[in-house]
Amino acid sequence: MANKAKKSPFQGQKVLLVDDDPSLLKLLSMRLDAAGIEVKTAQSAEQAISIVPVFLPELVITDLRMAEMDGLALFDHLQQHYPTLPVIILTAHGTIKEAVAATRQGVFGFLTKPFDGNELLQLVDQAFALNGPAAIDQQQTAKDHWRNDIITRSAVMENLLREVQKIAQSEVSVYINGESGTGKELIARAIHDASPRSGKEFVAVNCSAIPEELLESELFGHCKGAFSGASADRKGLFELADGGSLFLDEIGDMPASFQVKLLRALQEGEIRPVGSNHILKVDVRIISASHRNLQQLASEEQFRTDLYYRLNVVTLNLPRLADRPEDIPLLANYFISNMHSRTQSVAEGLSNEALELLIAYDWPGNVRQLKNVIEHVCTFATTSLIPANLVEKALQEKQKSWLSFNDARKNFEREYLIKLLLMASGNVTEAARLAKRNRTEFYRLLDRHSLKASEFKPQP
Repeated sequence: MANKAKKSPFQGQKVLLVDDDPSLLKLLSMRLDAAGIEVKTAQSAEQAISIVPVFLPELVITDLRMAEMDGLALFDHLQQHYPTLPVIILTAHGTIKEAVAATRQGVFGFLTKPFDGNELLQLVDQAFALNGPAAIDQQQTAKDHWRNDIITRSAVMENLLREVQKIAQSEVSVYINGESGTGKELIARAIHDASPRSGKEFVAVNCSAIPEELLESELFGHCKGAFSGASADRKGLFELADGGSLFLDEIGDMPASFQVKLLRALQEGEIRPVGSNHILKVDVRIISASHRNLQQLASEEQFRTDLYYRLNVVTLNLPRLADRPEDIPLLANYFISNMHSRTQSVAEGLSNEALELLIAYDWPGNVRQLKNVIEHVCTFATTSLIPANLVEKALQEKQKSWLSFNDARKNFEREYLIKLLLMASGNVTEAARLAKRNRTEFYRLLDRHSLKASEFKPQP
């Protein structure tokens, strides 16, 4: 009986190759493909930037010397938008000075052409190990693992989930910043479930929902007779979360009088229940969140600066639902399916017109609001496909439609030109220089949008 082919250790991993030399791209592709790696290529840094959010590679390998935008400029862009994505830079003109400069900036690896194939694969292997399991492996285990409750196909959210998986392996405190309804508790639970603490308790508390006089007792516990109504000893949430994770939601609303007590508990790793003389050691990972700008509160002395830095070792920024519109149909159908199974609703889906309404809406209440809207329309639905009028009624506003590409571009051009003229105080030569266009072309643009430079000059 023939032996089964041995599975490549790189199976399912994805690499984006960037080089303006087609022959080198082909050679690299063949080597990586032979190792079982899924490869996509780009012949410029600009093309690579457009590919990354769709392809979601685990590694980028780029040439250093390229026209327009070079490898280090591409790395700078990737570091800002995909901070956990490792980058290997190749160059035929490499020097020790360039290599040192690149690695100091955070580039994962630096290889000089011509390079040894085994050396390349070894470096690729190290980068994959740094970045965690392959995306395909993550998808295969998603149904019964840490991200099983997170519904998304958004590149922005996928990048966030990569950060979650990486952060989860450490013990650092995490601060989650996001508007109400974006799913901060869901992300906090995902951090816990992906961490070595997943076998212990995940305890969540909304700090704004607990009266100030009860907050210490709620978090630290109390002894019998500690105060009126304390008829028995009671464990606090810190003690219940011992060995696990404690999620402090809406931490920005925590009263100043308790912030110093929380800071001490975090620094010392110990608490004292109300009315007790005994200190309890606790091992708790803190994950906090707020819809308010905690940094601004700290700068305005409405939140303790030392506590802010203690909580904010790592920050995760959750996108608004309006910033991930590709997830709206996915989430809407998920909520409809849940309603159908729980309440025997006749609704099984959305009409095209209803879906367009949902996608065009701003969603100030984010995912929570979408869920409420879907439950509302499912309750009143009399047909399997939810009509647009039900959605419109639930949103309590008229249909909004997407601008056409030409209209959107026209609006952008007009706003851009207005900003340039304001910056240049109506000086066309200066405005054209800022736009990197000649004066004749710039005047044509102004005429197209009926803009007069003289109207932007300072009035005497």
